[in-house]
Amino acid sequence: MAFDIWRNSSSRFKRFITIGAFFVLALIVTIAGTLTPLTSEEVTSMKQDLDGLRANVSVQMIFGNNMMITMLMFIPVVGPLFGSYVLYNTGLYIGADTAAMKVNISPVLVFLTYFIFPFAWLEFIAYSMASAASVWLTWRIIQRKAKYELVRTCIFIAICAVLLLIGAVIEVVLIGLSPA
Repeated sequence: MAFDIWRNSSSRFKRFITIGAFFVLALIVTIAGTLTPLTSEEVTSMKQDLDGLRANVSVQMIFGNNMMITMLMFIPVVGPLFGSYVLYNTGLYIGADTAAMKVNISPVLVFLTYFIFPFAWLEFIAYSMASAASVWLTWRIIQRKAKYELVRTCIFIAICAVLLLIGAVIEVVLIGLSPA
C-alpha cells in the first residue's frame, strides 16, 4: 500500500518526502555525534579549533564553508555519505563545546536549541536538499535520464546557495549581537 502511494504521487511530492527524510536523518546523525564520548584531550583540541574559527567569523567564511560542504553533498552516491560524516563531526564539536563549558547540560539539548535560530533551519534544509538531490540524480543516472535531472539539480544548487547566504548573514548578525 505504501508503495502504491509512492508510485501514484507526483515527482514534486516525492522530492519533498525525500528532503524530509534526509532532514530527519541529518538530525539523527548530528545527535549521534553529540552523544559520542570524548576524551579530555579531544575536548581541549576541538575547543581550540572552535575558538580559532570564532575569531574569524564573517559572512564569506560561513557561507563559503557551508556552500562547499553542500556542493559536495550533491555528488551522486558519495555526497550523502560525505554529508553524514560532516554532520556527525558537527555533533562531535557541539559535544566538545558543551563539555568544555563544564556544565551538566545534555549536548543533544544544546544542539536542539540551535533550532531557535533561523540559520540552523536554513543550513539543515540546504543539506537535506543537497543529499536528496544526490539520490535523485543517482537514480536518474541509473535510468539514463541524467540530462533532465541535471536541470533540477542546478535549480536545487541555486536554492541552497540562497538559503545558505541568508543563513550566513543571520548567523553573523546574531554573533555580532551576542555579548563578548
